[in-house]
Amino acid sequence: MTTDHRAQVDELLADYRRSRDQLASVQRDLAGISASATSPDGAVTATVGAQGTLTGLELTDAAYRLRPAQLAQLILRTTREAVAEAGERTYRTLSPVLPAGTDPEALVRGTADLRPEEIAPPPPKRPRVVEDDEDFEQRDWLNVETPRGSR
Repeated sequence: MTTDHRAQVDELLADYRRSRDQLASVQRDLAGISASATSPDGAVTATVGAQGTLTGLELTDAAYRLRPAQLAQLILRTTREAVAEAGERTYRTLSPVLPAGTDPEALVRGTADLRPEEIAPPPPKRPRVVEDDEDFEQRDWLNVETPRGSR
């Protein structure tokens, strides 16, 4: 019987090691995700990492001919396109390792299988009212009269 338990333990350890290796591989793949997008006029190229963090921004000479507000909008639109592409790559990387029926986009957003009421922010906390029987009003303890006969 001890041999059976040892075999089960060995099998569990092997499963654990395979799971850790797979997790490490997925983590490496996620860390390597990068996506770029270029504006239709070619003036702006934005590059983002897996979480959508802007990691690179290239502006051509044409970008400097735009008004500041136009350039800002073009940068934002182009960055959003790169973020969407990085998100798609992230979802494709996660899909094979997730349980069947799990939405990788919801998982990355942090909502996974949660219902809307579970995601809603908690109601604001009301301040605690502490009922205190002790009186801490300022008193002049040196000039307190002592009742006669207690000295």
